[in-house]
Amino acid sequence: MRRAVDPPAADEEQPTCTSSQPLLKQDSPERPRWRTTRRDFYHDEKLMRGLKPRCCARLGLGTLIFLGLIQLFSVLGGLLIVFVPDGIHRIMHQWGRLGHIGQGLSSWPTDFSRGILPIPCHSHNDYWRRVPLYSAIEAGCMSVEADVWLFREELYIGHSLASLTPNRTLASLYVDPLVQILEKQNPTTQFHPDGNVSQHGVFDTAPEQSLTLLIDFKTSGSALFPYVLSALEPLRSRGHLTYRNGTQTINRPITVVGTGNTPFSLVDSDLTNPHHDIFFDAPLAAMWEGLPGETSTPAPKPESLVYGADIDASLPDGSASGRQQQPASGEDLGQGMSGAAQSPDAYTSENSFYASVSFAQAIGHVLYGKLSESQMNLIRGHIRGAHRRGLKARYWELPFWPIGLRNHVWDVLVKEGVDLLNVDDLKGATETDWGSKTGWWS
Repeated sequence: MRRAVDPPAADEEQPTCTSSQPLLKQDSPERPRWRTTRRDFYHDEKLMRGLKPRCCARLGLGTLIFLGLIQLFSVLGGLLIVFVPDGIHRIMHQWGRLGHIGQGLSSWPTDFSRGILPIPCHSHNDYWRRVPLYSAIEAGCMSVEADVWLFREELYIGHSLASLTPNRTLASLYVDPLVQILEKQNPTTQFHPDGNVSQHGVFDTAPEQSLTLLIDFKTSGSALFPYVLSALEPLRSRGHLTYRNGTQTINRPITVVGTGNTPFSLVDSDLTNPHHDIFFDAPLAAMWEGLPGETSTPAPKPESLVYGADIDASLPDGSASGRQQQPASGEDLGQGMSGAAQSPDAYTSENSFYASVSFAQAIGHVLYGKLSESQMNLIRGHIRGAHRRGLKARYWELPFWPIGLRNHVWDVLVKEGVDLLNVDDLKGATETDWGSKTGWWS
């Protein structure tokens, strides 16, 4: 129980605080707040050192938040222009729509390929793409490839027998779509009363540019040839096929070139190719030429003389079968070799269009990420020989990985004058700055 404290007497002197007399006694265990020791200074210094990084962190975080808000407002402003356009943005966004500026003015008869610029690339195995033919045209490719198999008097499209389906035919994937596209590109109007007078190709930005349809004969060439000739009639009857008139080549929207097992002897014959509208894919390896005055010729690789995929056997009517047998002498030997001429000088612009060869077999592997001097000599000699004969040089079976090596080979071939890049990656060839990538590691 606490003892009550008596109040001080009235006459008792009360303690006062002066500058010379502390409120606490000298022997008090408590120190006044204004009295410090070395220990207190040390404690305050540690506290200040801890505050500095925290202040810096808060300042940095605040700066990031500020910049983030600026970026957010910028994005929201851009979205506002898209969804709530004003001025020129509103006109651009609503142009041609019903009830807006430009109503009925945003289209024209030949706008199928508006804004697409043709570039010298070949859509290899085009039928593998999600949208055959149209994907290549959208990318600007000037050439597409279709592998054709004859089976029970029908021409099917596919890379192998296992990939064939009843509805994927030369007509359904290529001939019929091309007829429809070219009918749109060559309309009959009051300004253009006869659509066949001036043939416009598939590219609206370059109507004189012909699209090459490279048909790879996968089964017996001699059996396939008349069927292909007949399948092209819808294009031929409308005047869409490039042809020879005896003295010159008449350029039309579609140029048909036979490769694979296409026999040169049938292409070069007036009897079997009476319209002269199927051209040959000549053997580029046989066309090597040195510079004027050079006498030495680089020794070709043995495998560069006979190349191509395994040849499928054929039934008596030329249809595909699942068995394999040795092809007849001089026939069905693959690209550029079937029914080949005795001399490379037989291949001219009168009967051929491309001169092609497998890069892997004719040039070889690219070691250390760079083409050797001997490989460059081969490439230059091939291109020189093809151009002297009026043919377009093309290499197939190019390296596709690593990407940097592929880009390096593409860059070299274009700079050396190859006329067409054989590509599988349309986006990489047409939208990427692949010319600047030269390292094999890229």
